[in-house]
Amino acid sequence: MNGSNNVREVMRRDYVGVSESDGLAEAGRLLRDERADGAVVLRGNEPVGTVSTEDVLDQMLEVEDPTAETVSDAMESMVPRIDVDDHVESAADQLLSNSVSLLVVLDERDEVAGVITKDDLVRSVALNRDAQPDDSNLEPARTEATNETDAGYSNQGICERCGALTSDLISFNGQLLCTDCRDV
Repeated sequence: MNGSNNVREVMRRDYVGVSESDGLAEAGRLLRDERADGAVVLRGNEPVGTVSTEDVLDQMLEVEDPTAETVSDAMESMVPRIDVDDHVESAADQLLSNSVSLLVVLDERDEVAGVITKDDLVRSVALNRDAQPDDSNLEPARTEATNETDAGYSNQGICERCGALTSDLISFNGQLLCTDCRDV
């Protein structure tokens, strides 16, 4: 990912917000209609949790009368947060390591400015890749001493998890990983 991107450039300002007392089925329909992975659970303007589509479905399948369930029955009370000026890489680390559907993005006044999801990170990577100049028609670097191409190194990169130099990198869960790290 481009190291100059910050969360502010990638986040969604429009997000789904629900109340703890909202019906769970209603929240599920809202998530489906908005095509959202999750919602911020708000008490007034204060984020008090998150609820994912998976949380909604799991809770509704576990109870006898799903219509009696509220968002508070399924929500995660831990609010994964990130600052608008943090780097996108930090958001990716939090999303992947905490297995959450979204991060609540806070502005300078600690108010909700938006959310960031794994989809937003993928979109950011794709846009950055499209914006990069096409170097495919450039010649590989030549060494002065031997005048040979460094083709052995030009198609290699560094694994974002273990730091290994390899030519076998594949994007996996928002990171460029080598074969060994993908298998972990």
